[in-house]
Amino acid sequence: MTLGRREVMLAGLGAGLTAAVGPRMAQARDDVAQDAFSTYGVKPADGAISQTATLQDAADAAARTGTPLFLPAGSYSTARLTLKSGTHIHGVPGLTILRYITGGAILETEGTDNVRLAGLVLDGGGASLGDDGALLKATETTHLDVSDCRFMDSGGDGVVLRKASGRIADCEFGDIARAALFSENADGLEISHNHVHDCGDNGILVWRSEIGEDATIVSGNRIERIAANSGGSGQNGNGVNVFRAGSVIVTQNRIADCAFSAIRSNAGSNCQMVANSCTRLGEVALYAEYGFEGAVIANNIVDTAAMGISVTNFNEGGRLAVVQGNIVRNLFLRKTGENRGIGIGVEADTVVNGNIIEGAPSYGILIGWGDYLRDVSVTDNVIRKAHIGIGVSVSPEAGTALITDNLIDGAKDGAIRAMKGPSPIGPDLARDSAEAFRNLAVYANIGR
Repeated sequence: MTLGRREVMLAGLGAGLTAAVGPRMAQARDDVAQDAFSTYGVKPADGAISQTATLQDAADAAARTGTPLFLPAGSYSTARLTLKSGTHIHGVPGLTILRYITGGAILETEGTDNVRLAGLVLDGGGASLGDDGALLKATETTHLDVSDCRFMDSGGDGVVLRKASGRIADCEFGDIARAALFSENADGLEISHNHVHDCGDNGILVWRSEIGEDATIVSGNRIERIAANSGGSGQNGNGVNVFRAGSVIVTQNRIADCAFSAIRSNAGSNCQMVANSCTRLGEVALYAEYGFEGAVIANNIVDTAAMGISVTNFNEGGRLAVVQGNIVRNLFLRKTGENRGIGIGVEADTVVNGNIIEGAPSYGILIGWGDYLRDVSVTDNVIRKAHIGIGVSVSPEAGTALITDNLIDGAKDGAIRAMKGPSPIGPDLARDSAEAFRNLAVYANIGR
C-alpha cells in the first residue's frame, strides 16, 4: 500500500505526540506514587502494622487538593477509613490490598459527592463486621464510582449503599457471608459487569424502605453459587432480589447455582427481567410476586429449576405482566416445600406468548389457582414433555382465560386440562369442547 503525503505527515505527528505526551504521563504517575510514599508516608507493610492514621491523612489531603491518591501494589492493614467528597483512590488491580482490622467497614462515606475508587482489593479476612458491617458503606452519596475493585472474604456484606447514585462496575465479590451488594433507596444507580460468587445469603439486593420508583439498572453481571445460610422461604438464596423497588431493569445477566431464585421481584412494579441466562436454581428461577403492578419477563433462558417463571399473588395485588419469548427446560420436583415442577405459572392480567417449555414434571403452563385468575391470554407457545401441558382454573369465582394456537407434545395426562384446585377435571380440552366452562375460550390448539 502506498501512503500519500498527508498520511505520512499525520503518522509523523502521531509519533511526535506519543514521544512528547508519553514521558509526561509516565512522570505524572511517578509523581503521584512518589507523593503517596514521601508526602503521606504511605507504603505497603504486608499487614505488619496498622496504617489507619497515615491512610486517613493521605485520603483527606488528596480530597482537599483534588489530587487522586495512588496506592502502589502491596498490603495495607487498616481500620475504618472515612472518605470525604472528591476522594479518588486508585490502586493496582488485584495487587493493592486493604486488609480489615476493625470498625465494621474498611471504607465508609456519608453525605458526599464524587467519590471514586478503582483498582483496590478490600479483604475482610473473614472477620466479623457486626450486624450492619460491610467492606464498603456509602450513605447519601452522589456520583459514586467504584470500578475494577475486589471485595473478598467479608464476614458481613460486601458493599452497602443507602440513598446512593452512581455506578458499581467491573468489580468482583467473592466469599461474602451475607450479600455481595445491598442497595436501599437508590437515586440513579448502575450495577454492571461484576462477578459475584460464593455468597452466604444473596447476590445483589435492590430494596426500598417503602414502595416507590427506584430505576436501578442491573446488567451484564455474572452471579453464581448463592446460598441461603440464614434460611427463610425466599428472602435469601437469590442472585438478584428486588424488594419494593419500582422500574428496575435486570438484563443480560448470567446467573447460576442459587439456592432459590435467579431473579426475585417482591412488590417491585414495572420490573423488567430481559435476556438473562439462568441455570440450576433451587426454586422459582424468575419470580414476580406480591403487590406489584407491571412486569416484563422476556427472552430469558431457564435451564434446571423447580419452576421456571412465576407471576403470582393476585390475592395481594400482583398483576399485569408479559411473559414472552422465554425458553424453560429441565424442571424438577423439589424434595422439600412446594413440589412445583411447573414451567410458567400466571394469575392475573397477563399475556403468555411465544415461549418454549420442555420437561415439566407437573404443568407446562399453569393458569390461575382456585379463584385467583383474571384476564389471562396464553397463545403460540410450544410445550413438550409435561405431565399436563396447560392447566387452567375453573373455580366458580375464577376469571377468564384465552388459550389458543399452542402446540403441546408428549403431555402424559392431557394437553389442556381444567383444574379444580390441584386436581384435573373433565376431558382434554385440546380435543374436546370447553363450552362446559364459562370462563374459558379454548381453540386452535394442537395436543398429542
